[in-house]
Amino acid sequence: MISMERTVDTKARPEAVAAFLTDFTTAEQWDPGTVSCRRQDASGPEKVGTSYENVSEFRGRKTTLIYRIVDLDPGRRVRLVGDNKTIRTIDDLTFEPRDGGTRVIYKVDFVFKGLARLAAPFVKGSLNKLCDDGAAQMRKTLDGLNQT
Repeated sequence: MISMERTVDTKARPEAVAAFLTDFTTAEQWDPGTVSCRRQDASGPEKVGTSYENVSEFRGRKTTLIYRIVDLDPGRRVRLVGDNKTIRTIDDLTFEPRDGGTRVIYKVDFVFKGLARLAAPFVKGSLNKLCDDGAAQMRKTLDGLNQT
C-alpha cells in the first residue's frame, strides 16, 4: 500500500467546498488524472452508497474504477473507495473552517492487487507527482468557487 496526504487551504467557504468535493463528479475539475467521472445511481443528495464510474489516466494508460461513498459526515468529511481488478483506492477528504476559508485534508491510499503489487515501488514517484498536481489544481478550482 502507498499512502499519501496533502493539505489544501482555500478562501472558499467550508459549506461550498464540502458540497463541491462530496459530489465526486467534480473530480474532472480538480483531479488532473481524471478523464471523466459520472454518477451511477439515482440523482439526489450524496449519501453512503452513492457510486461513480471514474475513468482516470495514469502514466499514459486509462483505467476505470467504480467509486462508492463509504462514510459521510455532511460538511465535514467524505470517504470513498474506488475499485477495479488491479487497484483499490481509499480517498478521505476532511473539511475544516480556517482563517475565513477552508482547509481540506486529502488522504489517499493506493492498494495494488495481484501482479500489480510488483509495480508499486516503481510508481510511487509518479503517484507523488499526481498528488502534488492534484493538490495544486484542487486549490485553484476551490478558490474559483468564491467567484460564482
